[in-house]
Amino acid sequence: MIGKQTYIDFDEYIRQGEPEQREKASIWQTAIGLQAVDGLKTSDYLNQTARKHIEGEIDIDQARELIKTYYQSKTHHEPDDDEKQEADKVSANIAKILSTRTLDFSTKGYIAMHRRIFEGVMKHAGELRQYDITKREWVLESDTVNYLNWEDLRRALDYDIEQERGFSYKNISQDELITHVSRFVSGLWQIHAFGEGNTRTTAVFVIQYLRALGFEVSNDPFARHSWYFRNALVRANYKNAHKGIDYTPVYLERFFRNLLLGEQWDLRNRYLHIHPTAEWSVQPNLATPTSTPTSTPTSTPVTTRTSTRTSTRASSFVTHLNPNSKIYTSNDNIIELVRVVGHDEWSIRQMMDCKGLHDRKNFLAYHLEPSLQEKFLRRKYPDRPNHPRQRYLLTVKGLALYETLTKEEDDKHQ
Repeated sequence: MIGKQTYIDFDEYIRQGEPEQREKASIWQTAIGLQAVDGLKTSDYLNQTARKHIEGEIDIDQARELIKTYYQSKTHHEPDDDEKQEADKVSANIAKILSTRTLDFSTKGYIAMHRRIFEGVMKHAGELRQYDITKREWVLESDTVNYLNWEDLRRALDYDIEQERGFSYKNISQDELITHVSRFVSGLWQIHAFGEGNTRTTAVFVIQYLRALGFEVSNDPFARHSWYFRNALVRANYKNAHKGIDYTPVYLERFFRNLLLGEQWDLRNRYLHIHPTAEWSVQPNLATPTSTPTSTPTSTPVTTRTSTRTSTRASSFVTHLNPNSKIYTSNDNIIELVRVVGHDEWSIRQMMDCKGLHDRKNFLAYHLEPSLQEKFLRRKYPDRPNHPRQRYLLTVKGLALYETLTKEEDDKHQ
């Protein structure tokens, strides 16, 4: 259970429910899990509505209408209502899409998928972006993937989808299958056809496509590891010769090995950082019966430079700052959060996930609010604390502390 949310045990339905209940529960679990890509979390009302649909009290269209009406008639507004409204409506839309096996495998179909997912949520649902973008990524230490320029979006979509349409899966090995699927999905995502909602659209489109090809798709990786899925796409499309980092599709391939082959790679985000700590430098296969984590050899180089920069253990943040310094704090939680945020912009959910925390109330009370009050962190939209795209970043004071801590850590390891 997270916070005071109504807990719906989808796994219980999947394990012991009737066949129709199992399918519905899996669909809702995936639809809700995909919201983590943007740090969003569904409401109690959505969870209760999903339960009614799973138990056959209402159909999927009635569920969507209930969600729509709920927010139209809601009189008491909570701080995170905008985020929950997006998560709820998008989850219901995705559940509707996944309830069928139909797919228009074309550029128009892909664009229509975005419209169907974000209908009633985004003003530009179903429209290709008309501007170039960059996105600072935690796993890349604030660097960005090079996304396609906006003028070539439709041409690139046409090419990738037509190439995939002509590919034959006949008589290929499992390894060749995983490599090919990963390459197709990676290329489709890197086009980044939409200003927002690109990863969720790609995920739903791929699920439907793989089903259309006849694959038995386990929704569990998308339901539980959607943020890993996105970061694996980032790593598959990032190259920096100066830093000695090449495109690294192995993490995405492991996601699809779990999805399609039932393997058990440990899908946690810290393995994907370009400079992981020693603890997170080797991604284990949990099905391997050995005390030592193992990884499958790959021809693609995986960067494993040891670093302590992403550790969130309080003992790693011991500093010798002068107590009279303007950037001094004795609060270990603030120091941890400063080290996590660094030069990036983070949502509350992303910060909690990175620190391995689950209680939002405690995180706000003991980590985020003290950091804001002592002016180490600031809101990206200070005049709108409940902005649906609110992010948190370091102040000048926070950056000064971050640089001091980073230098101290580097000096310690020289």
